[in-house]
Amino acid sequence: MKLRIDIITLFPELIRCFADTAIVKKARERDLVSIKAYNLRAFSSDRYRTVDDYPYGGGPGMVLKPEPIYRAVEFIKEVTHSQPRVLITSPQGKVFNQSIAESLSQCSHIILICGRYQGIDQRVVELCQGEEISIGDYILSGGELPAMIIAEAITRLIPEVLGDEESIHFDSFYRRILGPPQYTRPRTFKGIDVPRVLTSGNHCLIKEWRQKEALRKTQLVRPDLLDK
Repeated sequence: MKLRIDIITLFPELIRCFADTAIVKKARERDLVSIKAYNLRAFSSDRYRTVDDYPYGGGPGMVLKPEPIYRAVEFIKEVTHSQPRVLITSPQGKVFNQSIAESLSQCSHIILICGRYQGIDQRVVELCQGEEISIGDYILSGGELPAMIIAEAITRLIPEVLGDEESIHFDSFYRRILGPPQYTRPRTFKGIDVPRVLTSGNHCLIKEWRQKEALRKTQLVRPDLLDK
């Protein structure tokens, strides 16, 4: 099943550059995923292509207007004849994690709306049944980077995207813990040797070592993961 990701943004050139790079580019070339950027200003109805306005109630900054975003979402639905899952990048949303990425990778069509300024008009969230998604407890100038992070995390989980699908099982968070330390050649570097077990050829011992090291690192760096 091919996944389609449509991204509504004020900076489509950022998305196009991302879509033409590394794993995402390979997935597109193999026709496993489609990523398309839509310029939000194209859905503005005035001569100035206005997409933002001052917030009701006062306060600093600007808010993205509801009409252009709503038109963009409805246009995408019409041309694709689908009912996509709509995500809105926002610091007010649920924090994105591997479980959410796995769930989204099962979808056939996703629309990502990139927030900007002080956010988007709340009526867009309600009318488009949008799910607000955050990538962490910090602020960026816009939602393009979060959208690209979400898109790549989803894409790499699609079957046949990665050259070695077994590598997913060694990723941090795949088993809800961090991944183990990794080593490559040379065997000795600056007086530090690769752990002997990794060069033993004993796959049972290697698996056991990796599990222990993954747990040790999780307890040291992210003990909160073990409480979930």
